[in-house]
Amino acid sequence: MIPRYRDLWRFRAPLSAGEIRRTERWLATARVALTIAAEFALWMEPVRGVAYSRWLYWLLTVYLAHAVVVMLLVRFRPQSTTAFRLVVHAADIVWPVLISLFATAQRGPFFLFFVFVMLAAAYRWGLWETVGTAASAVALLWAEAFAVRAGLEPAADQWLKMMHLPRLGVSVREMDPQQLFMSSVYLLVLGFLLGYMSENQKKVRAERAVITRVLSSTRIEAGLTGTMQQILSEVMSIYGASRVLSASQEAHSYRVFLAEVNRGAEGSEALRWREALPEREKVYLFDSAADAIYAARNAKGFNTVLLDRDGGRLRDVSAGFLAALAGVEKFDAMVSVALVFGTEWSGRVFLFDPEMMGEPEEELRFLQEFAQQVGPAIYNVYLMRRLRERAGAVERARFARELHDGAIQSLIAVEMQLDVLRRQSGTQAPVVNAELGRIQKLLREEVLKLRELMQAMKSFEVDAERLLGFISDTVERFRRETGIAAEFVTELEQVGLSHRACRELARIVQESLVNVRKHSGAHHVLVRLAQRAGYLQLTVEDDGKGFSFSGRLSHAELETTGKGPAVLRERVRLLAGELAIESTPGHGARLEVRIPPGRKNRG
Repeated sequence: MIPRYRDLWRFRAPLSAGEIRRTERWLATARVALTIAAEFALWMEPVRGVAYSRWLYWLLTVYLAHAVVVMLLVRFRPQSTTAFRLVVHAADIVWPVLISLFATAQRGPFFLFFVFVMLAAAYRWGLWETVGTAASAVALLWAEAFAVRAGLEPAADQWLKMMHLPRLGVSVREMDPQQLFMSSVYLLVLGFLLGYMSENQKKVRAERAVITRVLSSTRIEAGLTGTMQQILSEVMSIYGASRVLSASQEAHSYRVFLAEVNRGAEGSEALRWREALPEREKVYLFDSAADAIYAARNAKGFNTVLLDRDGGRLRDVSAGFLAALAGVEKFDAMVSVALVFGTEWSGRVFLFDPEMMGEPEEELRFLQEFAQQVGPAIYNVYLMRRLRERAGAVERARFARELHDGAIQSLIAVEMQLDVLRRQSGTQAPVVNAELGRIQKLLREEVLKLRELMQAMKSFEVDAERLLGFISDTVERFRRETGIAAEFVTELEQVGLSHRACRELARIVQESLVNVRKHSGAHHVLVRLAQRAGYLQLTVEDDGKGFSFSGRLSHAELETTGKGPAVLRERVRLLAGELAIESTPGHGARLEVRIPPGRKNRG
């Protein structure tokens, strides 16, 4: 019962003050209506023996007055306090017990008062409060029965005589033990059923509140990282998991991205992105008919609950993927659900070692619904960010055109005029001639910088068919603009890379040539594209000053020492490739990029 108890309570969405007031108003109105209906039934059918004593009329009249007062208080008080609700609820429990003293049968219309008080508990709270209400009513009924057997009626007569009041036909009904026992069973069963239905309705409401809260927290300004942080932290807190991991893959890419959130001493820690190694991609994004998975370790392996995409239980499906996952991620229990972001992204969310789990099938179905609702929200954030990036790219392209048609043309015109002026001055003014030459050189440098800025600002689409032509044009433009002898040589007729990998490789060529112009002082540059040992290999060689180190450094050594261009290291890492730089100070450098093969079908 303890796991179920925690399951029923952890989803609770607290009611607002307005919701509490509305609930109390509904109950107050129902209380008055029920009492009036009971008075009317008693007036219509007195001959059937519904009333055992005339005191029943007085009790109902007093209860009606009580109900009217409560209704007025609820309507005119600014708020309903917890103490007020408890007092009213306690009175609602006592009244039907008193009424039962003077009614002839438990199955009469007054049994509805017991139903009402349990419904009130279900509306206000949940399962255990409703069962407690039923148990309290049963306890009072049994106490009342023992009091009657002990001589309640003579004591009442004696009290009226002492108060000098007429007896008014005071007569209480001695309850049959068997009938009392059956009534108690009815009340307990009814209380449990009403409480159970109320608790599940509140759980569904709380689940909707969780989904609504998560959806309302998604902000485009937060970006994909901020959105994932909010969603994964929410799921982790609901289930008390030690950590949560999201593995996702773009439809046109071969890389699997992992987003991990760990539980810290003061809540969830910051989200960390990392990339899965190529050999571990299938560990996280395995092929299985199971859309939602629950696994708990036992002595022989794992106890599993597997659901398909429609929430149906899968019985004869292999869970061999758990062994591979357990070899990479350490856990004793795990919950996983598939997550789809539109048509471009897919993945899975893993909750490791959840402490608050109810019925696994129900929990998995909720997680499936959660993923179906939240997935489109994440996808919308992703699309809006892409839309903004494309809008920014269009604006940058417009700005680049403005620079080319305006500032660059003006600078070139000024440079040409300075060149004419410098030639005309000849040897008459050597100092002026030298100064003009320096200014002309500065202008030429600024023109080149503006051209490089324009190229960097432009958004371009390069695929496998256009990559070779793009690199050739880039090298040729570099030769024309800088005067450095540059050549592009390729041993390939076709490149087997994804769309994104082609863009990154083109950017690497552009960035390498910019570094050559700015820092190397080279006179010759050779760009080569070839296939070596199954890898696509790009090399950029120059005869300039080289780097500050001598020898060859691998990618790991460049990362450790921080040497080499940081931008190139990052772009190569995004391609899951390897970067190596060979430097001979004073004689040039050789940059080598190796990219894994055979990913075109997946990219």
